[in-house]
Amino acid sequence: MIVSRRDFLKFAGSGLVVAACAPTIAQASLPVEPRVLALNNLHTGETLESCYFNGHRYVRSELKRLNHICRDFRRNEVYPMDKGLFDQLTRIQTLIGCEAEVQIISGYRSPATNEMLRNNSNGGVAQKSYHMLGKAFDFRLDGVSLKQVHEAALSLNVGGVGYYPRSGFVHIDTGPVRRWQGS
Repeated sequence: MIVSRRDFLKFAGSGLVVAACAPTIAQASLPVEPRVLALNNLHTGETLESCYFNGHRYVRSELKRLNHICRDFRRNEVYPMDKGLFDQLTRIQTLIGCEAEVQIISGYRSPATNEMLRNNSNGGVAQKSYHMLGKAFDFRLDGVSLKQVHEAALSLNVGGVGYYPRSGFVHIDTGPVRRWQGS
């Protein structure tokens, strides 16, 4: 099929050219529309509703607010979180078909906090944790079964996914694709 430049530009504006040329990218991407998350940091009691992507770009002021709620609450240290995590959360919610509140168990962890947690756990905290890079979340979705959240996270086939049913959370990160189950 030969497409004229005019037709190409007409279709390019609608995103159909990208979808036709790279269907796997189109399937993996979120629609270009505003992305909103409601979060609750279970340790601090803080809640936040944020439109972190306005349909065209990430909103810097909203990313700062998200970084703050995801901070290392033990040391009150804020670190820039990987915006890909927020997109993963949005994609998980889309797959499940809900906009449930994201209950944060752990976002950013300072190296000092990570070491303290490692010393107080039985191997459940990685020495080189993605939490220390702002690239990991431990969370659950209010009112959604943990198993359903885990299955949705696995279906994305991106980053790491840890399943901790006894502890009541799912871990996601933006590192290499890998899977594991904890306690």
